[in-house]
Amino acid sequence: MAKLPVSAEQLIEQFGPRKGYTPQGGFDGSHEPDRLVKTHCCFCGMQCGIQLKVKDNQIAGFEPWMEFPFNEGRLCPKGVQRYLQNNHPDRIMGPLQRVEGKGFEPIDWETAMSRTVNEIKRIQSTHGNDAFAMLSGVSLTNEKSYMIGKFARVALKTANLDYNGRLCMVSAGAGNKKAFGLDRISNSWADLKHAKVIIIAGTNVSETFPTLTHYIWEARDNGAKLIVVDPRVTPIARTADLHLPVKPGTDSALFGAILKQLVDNDWLDHDFIQNHTSGFEDAINAVKDYDLDWAEGTTGIDKEKIRLAAEWWGKTDTSFLLHARGIEHHSKGVDNVVSCINIVLATGRIGKPYCGYGTITGQGNGQGGREHGHKCDQLPGNRDITNPEHRKYIADVWGIDEKEMPGKGLSAYEIIEAIHRGEIKGLITICFNPLVSLPNNNFVREALEKLEYYVAIDFFLNETARHADVIMAGSLHEEEEGTVTTAEGRVVKINEAITPPAQARRDGEIIMELAKRLGAGDKFNFVNSEAIFNELRVASKGGTADYFGITYKRIEENMGIFWPCPSEDHPGTPRLWEDHKFRTPDQKAHFNPVPYRDPSEMTDIEFPVVLTTGRVVSQYLSGTQTRRIGKLVDQYPEPLLEIHPSLALQFGIKERELVKVSTRRGEAIFPAQIVETIRPDTVFLPYHWGGSQSANQLTIGTLDPVSKIPEFKVCACKLEPLRKWAAPSKDSLAYQSHETLKP
Repeated sequence: MAKLPVSAEQLIEQFGPRKGYTPQGGFDGSHEPDRLVKTHCCFCGMQCGIQLKVKDNQIAGFEPWMEFPFNEGRLCPKGVQRYLQNNHPDRIMGPLQRVEGKGFEPIDWETAMSRTVNEIKRIQSTHGNDAFAMLSGVSLTNEKSYMIGKFARVALKTANLDYNGRLCMVSAGAGNKKAFGLDRISNSWADLKHAKVIIIAGTNVSETFPTLTHYIWEARDNGAKLIVVDPRVTPIARTADLHLPVKPGTDSALFGAILKQLVDNDWLDHDFIQNHTSGFEDAINAVKDYDLDWAEGTTGIDKEKIRLAAEWWGKTDTSFLLHARGIEHHSKGVDNVVSCINIVLATGRIGKPYCGYGTITGQGNGQGGREHGHKCDQLPGNRDITNPEHRKYIADVWGIDEKEMPGKGLSAYEIIEAIHRGEIKGLITICFNPLVSLPNNNFVREALEKLEYYVAIDFFLNETARHADVIMAGSLHEEEEGTVTTAEGRVVKINEAITPPAQARRDGEIIMELAKRLGAGDKFNFVNSEAIFNELRVASKGGTADYFGITYKRIEENMGIFWPCPSEDHPGTPRLWEDHKFRTPDQKAHFNPVPYRDPSEMTDIEFPVVLTTGRVVSQYLSGTQTRRIGKLVDQYPEPLLEIHPSLALQFGIKERELVKVSTRRGEAIFPAQIVETIRPDTVFLPYHWGGSQSANQLTIGTLDPVSKIPEFKVCACKLEPLRKWAAPSKDSLAYQSHETLKP
């Protein structure tokens, strides 16, 4: 029912993506703006400070915000160009509806709202409340994340709400809660600059979080040793003192072997282990057979390098361990996370100056977005939706009976599976592009085509929204006030710079109007974003993510406040655990045993090569925004298959030759890029593109049993050179995401 109303080519002609550039001489008003608005970048979890130039309710350019303490004016290529999503020809200016054979046509808001509410009521009256689901995104502010969680449970009355952070941070969150009882990086970035040993595992910092690289350079200038764990020699790995080229899917074996080395050489903090942790004996028993020979054979890393990494980590006084999606995008992502935490706890390097551990948040509000309620298993304040006490507290804040609150629902990929089975009939998405972001996306497309009704709230027509029945034109980052929480746990303010153009509306207004029409308007009488935040503060009070003491005024006066902040006279908490009292029931940090297990899909004779995926510097997530910014597209126009010279020689593959990459889920064709910076048994694809050049046609939908994150980072593939060569990259149309076009 939700097949494309016309061809992808026709939709692209109407709605893009098209490449937008700064006009020659700049936008009108770029030299004499009406005002400068201090706010933050809309992309990654660093949330760099930036000043937007505003002229006649348009973004005309930007200026560095030198005073903001994290980035001090520095910006990455995406940050420099981020203002170009405004004034873009692809912008959706008002609500649309699909018309078979014609595409999408404008409608008024009354039609869009009434049709959507009628369809929700029809589907739920026939199939039950949970037959209508919602998928949300963590590019949204804390206020919108909170309101969407409340909307789904109070107005839509469905358990089936989840978010695209399910593809990002949930393994880290689950591991942090297992070990510490709280899900946040332990320190501000200020401590990173003074650590003597830094381990960076599974994070391509220089390309995906470039402004954080400055802190690592400062640490290097102070004499720090840098260890990078990655199957590729990424830009940050090229500068490392020690690069550990781990075979994808074997991270827990590596960190288990390091833990065994710490034990065997007595590089341990016995006082910390005895007085402030539990579970140490079980953790070391799980790795008792992880000798260096076994570790080398399993991980593909020279055993002397593993021993040296353990020695550097074990013998130093201060250290910092950072990881990201490279160890988290696995069917054992939580195991990987707690195996990292185990070596931090074994050496007692947490809760004191210049010693830290944490996850680098990938999405703009990946931290705050996973704290306040638009996850299937979570309520505001990072409370557990299955906990009766937590449910009662939030029900009282919302003014509903706890019995009316839905229980735990399905995670993002499980929602797609349920649509495929016919159990979910209707869907709302907001700032989420699952057709590009989720694994095995041919399966995702089949599910979308089975929906009885689908409404998308967004500001561009992304690949998923091409399948919608109704599109509600939402707001850009700079068009609605709110807060976000950075990767270091600092709550910062997003200031409204302009209002939405034409008939587009603020996302918050759309959600409140839908709630009103669904009969829950009295629970959504928010006069502005600050009113939503003030309710969020109360809802978070006493939770592990406690924002109660944070106010808009305090944020602006201090350029951010670190949570937890339980009262308005509390200064915030840049460094956690200084009292060594953790948020677990016994107030101790918990070691977790990690017996090694293989990835869900291993290579074999038919599929002999490991495929892994990741990001590139000029693109962001599913590319909905960045594939519309001309200079970012020009910097990296198309997805390239990175392959080692020895593997290329084995298959007879030449530079820029078209190669068909096949897995058990599908096949796609990519130009080869022969590089020495990847393991000889592994190929790499970036995942920011859709259509025929989507890497996620190939990836596997196996989920971590705890976090429900998909295993994006490892699957088995085969390679077939086609003896045809790709056209020059500059001529590529990959940014448009044709559904059928082959390169």
